Amino acid sequence: MADTIKILLVDDHAMFRAGIRALIEAEDRLEVVGEASSGDEAVDRVRELKPDIVVMDLAMPGSNGLEATRRISALELNTSVLVLTVHAEEEYLVPVVEAGASGYLTKTSADTDLLEAIRVVARGQVFLPPKAATLLLKRYKDAEGEDSAGLKDLSTREQEVLALTAEGFSSREIGLKLFISPKTVDTYRSRIMDKLGLTHRSELVRFALRVGLLKEI
Repeated sequence: MADTIKILLVDDHAMFRAGIRALIEAEDRLEVVGEASSGDEAVDRVRELKPDIVVMDLAMPGSNGLEATRRISALELNTSVLVLTVHAEEEYLVPVVEAGASGYLTKTSADTDLLEAIRVVARGQVFLPPKAATLLLKRYKDAEGEDSAGLKDLSTREQEVLALTAEGFSSREIGLKLFISPKTVDTYRSRIMDKLGLTHRSELVRFALRVGLLKEI
């Protein structure tokens, strides 16, 4: 990641935003390009600034962080949402992931895990603490049979490409792992999306979780 990661902070507490900004901007190649104090303002700022990452609180006046995450995901601007909240994983984890967020972190862990989470999400991967990963896998276990038919429609190689894509690997990295060209990886991915009726990368991640292709997060 040679380029600077552009970050939008969204939280209705100015002092908290100031602390997070100071933490982030002490690091190389991380830049806070804007702030917002509500979900509606966050969506507007994303349209304006097109950040790489939105660090999003959930409980805010007006349109909350969950709704804002859905709206930002729908914009298709290659902006990823990392939720940073006081709420425990059990309360909001599944709705947050289903809304399209790429990460979930509690504020009590921000001082130790936030910078790593930002970099993980910037690579196109999903950041979840171990406890959250366990909860999410448990939640999707019940739906595994429901999606198994779709998985059976995929060849072994397509399943491999799906799993590696959901884990955040680029076409070039997947090609190196599977000894095929990046163009062939793109062809497999397009075929997978068509077979499963999916349109976004976040949907691939959720599908891979539901059918058990991602054993570790």
